[in-house]
Amino acid sequence: MSSSSVNSHTPLSIRSIEQDTVWWLPRHEEKLALKETMGQVDLVFLGDSITQAWEKEGAEVWDVFYGPRRALNLGFNGDKTENVLWRLAHGEVDNIQPKLLVLLIGTNNSGHRLDKPEDTALGIKQILSLLMEKLPQTKILLLAIFPRSAKPTQKLRVLNDKVNQIISTYADNEKIFFADINRVFLDSDGLLTSDVMNDFLHPNASQYQIFAETIEPYIIELMADH
Repeated sequence: MSSSSVNSHTPLSIRSIEQDTVWWLPRHEEKLALKETMGQVDLVFLGDSITQAWEKEGAEVWDVFYGPRRALNLGFNGDKTENVLWRLAHGEVDNIQPKLLVLLIGTNNSGHRLDKPEDTALGIKQILSLLMEKLPQTKILLLAIFPRSAKPTQKLRVLNDKVNQIISTYADNEKIFFADINRVFLDSDGLLTSDVMNDFLHPNASQYQIFAETIEPYIIELMADH
């Protein structure tokens, strides 16, 4: 089979692709340099804009919860699974052995491209495989893709929910642990309101405290096992 026929049938979600924006490669280079200056890295957050926003909307909360834990933020606005694969293939977790890595990725596969849930999940599976290869001593906390769109019946919410159903099966509770914290962002009817996520996608600044408090029991337990 020719490489072209392979590529034509390979989902974009599992390829290794740079993001085509002017700031993206410079941020990657900055993170490589920061990682070297940090020395020991015990905790890594890997993902898209929701993760990058720990540097802005969530900055004060980050300083309290993760500053003392030698934590590295590898969140990049707009990233899909294939962009994370590229970053991992180009050194972002090389020469570190964190105790824990928190992974939240996939909403841009759904939102930007309407990827099939199976393809997004496959991209996440590929990321996990690469992480296990590069970070054999690191535990991984895989978070369910956060809810988006106001109502549970809307297309992008449904897409993400379907991805979450698949990726929940990736947990082995030895190396990979899955956590669905989405309930904390929704009301009793499953609605997402603008005071939680103004654009029905990105948590507002007030939500980063809730985000941190909700995953804290997982982080304490998984980092303590080392």
